[in-house]
Parts: sequence; structure tokens; C-alpha cells
Amino acid sequence: MGIGSIVLVIFVFGLIVPNLAVTIRRLHDINKSGWWILVGLIPYIGPLVLFVFFCLDSQSGTNKYGPNPKCIDN
Repeated sequence: MGIGSIVLVIFVFGLIVPNLAVTIRRLHDINKSGWWILVGLIPYIGPLVLFVFFCLDSQSGTNKYGPNPKCIDN
């Protein structure tokens, strides 16, 4: 392995945690549990379900995960 491969591996592992955090935050915005991220492990259908969830608009007002960051009057 060259230095480029090592840098690539460090880069990929460095992006895993932020990717998980953003995904779980998005699920919380639509009032879904962060455990819904595991549905992405189902071949073909799982990523499609997550894609549909990510395209949904956030729940207006507050939910059990906190206030909506897009809403001015929480």
C-alpha cells in the first residue's frame, strides 16, 4: 500500500461519523428514530426508503427530538 491508499482510508473513516450524525439528524427532523438508519442495510429497498425519508419535509414545530431548525416560531 502506498501513502495515497493510507490517506484515502483515513479520509473515508473520518467521514463515517459526520455522515451518521447528519443522517440521524435528518431522521429526527421528520420525527423518526435514528435506528431507521439500519433499514439502509436491506438490499435495494432500504436505500430507497431512506431516500424517500430524506426528501420529506421536516415536521413543523417541535417534536420529541427538539425544535425544527427551519421554523422561526418554535
